[in-house]
Amino acid sequence: QLQLVESGGGLVQPGGSLRLSCVASESALGYYAVGWFRQAPGKEREGVSCISTSGGKTDYADSVKGRFTISRDNAKNTVYLQMDSLKPEDTAVYYCAAAHVSKPVQGMCIMMSPSYSDGMDYWGKGTLVTVSS
Repeated sequence: QLQLVESGGGLVQPGGSLRLSCVASESALGYYAVGWFRQAPGKEREGVSCISTSGGKTDYADSVKGRFTISRDNAKNTVYLQMDSLKPEDTAVYYCAAAHVSKPVQGMCIMMSPSYSDGMDYWGKGTLVTVSS
């Protein structure tokens, strides 16, 4: 059972930056593709970014392209989400989730697939990001 713990959220002014971390409980994270999701109050959960097991493939939601960067350090069992030029509409609870590499949609980081979110194997409990002046 893989456990994921997010950290790095907080209050930031518009235009500011935050770096979220997703730490796995065991060294097996290297066998999992990882996605970042967010859910704002009153809105549905949406995929933000994903990264393949090796880090060679990444994808981003249109709303964050050019502002967010996903990366991973398998030796540290950690996936990062660097968020720059933050906007008030980025305010949400951010979750990381992992899917085994054997899953074709999740393993290949096909974030636009309707089944992408539901196919994740493990979820963290989330970290709150608030962008406000």
